Amino acid sequence: MDFIRKFAGLLSFSTIVPIRSDASVEDIASLTLHWPLVGLFIGGVVGLSGLICSMVLPGPVAACLAYAVAVWFTGFHHLDGLIDMGDALMSHGTFERKVEIMRDPRIGTGGLGLLIIVSSTTIASIYSLPTDLILQGLLISEVGAKVGITGCALVSRPLDTGTGRYFILAARRGGALPVWLIWMVAGYLILGLPGAVSVVSAILAGVFMGLVARRNFYWSTGDVLGASNEFARMMSLLGLLAGVRLI
Repeated sequence: MDFIRKFAGLLSFSTIVPIRSDASVEDIASLTLHWPLVGLFIGGVVGLSGLICSMVLPGPVAACLAYAVAVWFTGFHHLDGLIDMGDALMSHGTFERKVEIMRDPRIGTGGLGLLIIVSSTTIASIYSLPTDLILQGLLISEVGAKVGITGCALVSRPLDTGTGRYFILAARRGGALPVWLIWMVAGYLILGLPGAVSVVSAILAGVFMGLVARRNFYWSTGDVLGASNEFARMMSLLGLLAGVRLI
């Protein structure tokens, strides 16, 4: 029952689903490595939306709407993190100054540029999915987005403040590798080798984002974790497309 209570909190924290939970941030963060399960639920919603849209609308429009559902259903939180991290990457000064810029609500050129790059590439990738793989591809990409967060958290340094630190500390307690292997196998069962490649691509994307944060900000915040979600989704789709094309 305690797991259900915490998982309900994680689901509420990660989506716009109005679930009541008395779980604290620490309780929710204790399930960091279970985040891909939430991604599975999100992927089901996004995948079904994309499939329905592809049946009645032109491909480019369907891809845009599928992406819109993905960022809307997650409350735009991760997208906000992507923009904030982009602004901080463009800044100069101390690590503390860059973290301060990341927390600034204003949008700068760096944030806008990173948003355009990741969003446009993600939409183009969704549009490029074969018609018979739209549901499965979007499902795996949302799992990949959450797997990417775990990879980012694993290699990140936590700040002393902020909610992000709880997720980073939880991920660093161990157990990430077995979780990743489970989801690689799940990807393989869903879409064969391209599905496994998609999950691996997401893991590498998350780790990459964590290492970028270490180099540029020293610490990682919730914004960095959110940015890794968006980047890992994109790389998961690219890995899937490459797998389908080359394997």
